[in-house]
Amino acid sequence: QELLSNHPINLNRIEQGKDPANSIWPWSPGYKPSMKTMNELYGIKNGVVISAVDLIRGIGVYAGLTPIIVDGATGLYDTNYEGKTEAAINALKGDCDFVFLHIEASDEAGHEGDMDLKIRTIEYLDKRVLAPIVNALSSINEPVTIAVLPDHPTPCRIRTHTATPVPFL
Repeated sequence: QELLSNHPINLNRIEQGKDPANSIWPWSPGYKPSMKTMNELYGIKNGVVISAVDLIRGIGVYAGLTPIIVDGATGLYDTNYEGKTEAAINALKGDCDFVFLHIEASDEAGHEGDMDLKIRTIEYLDKRVLAPIVNALSSINEPVTIAVLPDHPTPCRIRTHTATPVPFL
């Protein structure tokens, strides 16, 4: 705050009638995790991670997965569901033996406390992601296992994460 109070950019902002910056908050500093890769743990040689969330993508990279960036993937309810779905299907039809597809939309709806939006994002997941992937599996001549689960609950009534065990399908 001492550095920012007399910084030329802030002095200029004040002259223009704008609010000055008054704090710098580095987010999530930490250490490089020490973790085994999916290959070391399970023999997965060609895995991918599809996520608009940097944290999830980074964990995937540490786990030895190759990130796939999808245009229009936002991490919100307006994300490019179809683009993420297409990327997952193409990976499954290619030489990938593992696809981690992450969609943040329902978590964000929980943070907003918007039950209608949360329901809609779950319906989107069902219709715009799961249904096309399940339909595409008929053209894949290998067994495929799909797990559907949240990384944590985010109940709309409290608008934050809980440590409650997660359901899965």
